[in-house]
Amino acid sequence: MSQTSSIYAGAVVHTRLRPKKHNLRYSVFSLLLDLDELPTLDRSLRLFGVNRRGLFSFWEKDHGDGVSGGLKTWVASQLLDAGINTDHLSIRVLCYPRIFGYVFNPLTVYFCYDRQSELRAVIYEVCNTFHERHAYIIPAAGEDGGQISHSCTKDLYVSPFVPMDCRYDFSVRIPAEQVRIAIKESDADGMFLYAMFQGRQSPLTDRGLAMAFFRYPLMTFKVTAAIHWEALRLWLKRVPVHRHARAASPRASTIVAHTPRTETR
Repeated sequence: MSQTSSIYAGAVVHTRLRPKKHNLRYSVFSLLLDLDELPTLDRSLRLFGVNRRGLFSFWEKDHGDGVSGGLKTWVASQLLDAGINTDHLSIRVLCYPRIFGYVFNPLTVYFCYDRQSELRAVIYEVCNTFHERHAYIIPAAGEDGGQISHSCTKDLYVSPFVPMDCRYDFSVRIPAEQVRIAIKESDADGMFLYAMFQGRQSPLTDRGLAMAFFRYPLMTFKVTAAIHWEALRLWLKRVPVHRHARAASPRASTIVAHTPRTETR
């Protein structure tokens, strides 16, 4: 039986257009994990553990409602609330792994498939540094050559340099030989921030993990360090600061009706 779970190595790019121009680019890698393959991965890989310590690890409590061992149940409940059939549900999660027990995932993407391997929904799970998470559940429709587009209103405070009254426009290349997650963030005056992760697939093996460890040493620690470094750079550029708008609940979700994405001004 072939394995779906993979490593995607590439780069994260951010481009801010206003009120001050600002660019960043960091080399990173993500894992695409098929939730049904987690027990096999846990048994067969020496460098990777599931819900336990390891050089690399994936803990279900880092996602969804935070219940250890219940991530697939949480995803299914979100889809059912959105009126999406969950029979023979297959879920693939694109995220950073823990390295030496540490991770921060600004964005986790869940690709939800039916028994015919047709994509039925995508969940975008956004996290901030205040330990709050918000999931946007969007039916998958209008797939075009392995690409999909979604739009939704921003419902979670993420950065002190970005206002709350914004909209996300997602453009996604569904994971295959490559994956791309692109986000345009817009306010009343149009798009002001573009963020993208693009990566190329390689097998999820001990050899692949070892290569990633040496190519991207202590990557997850560097992700958090980079967030604070870029925040300092923005502050020095005198980009306006927006105070933290505390979420009503640290774990929340929004069901988004799929509508064709429209270009921002």
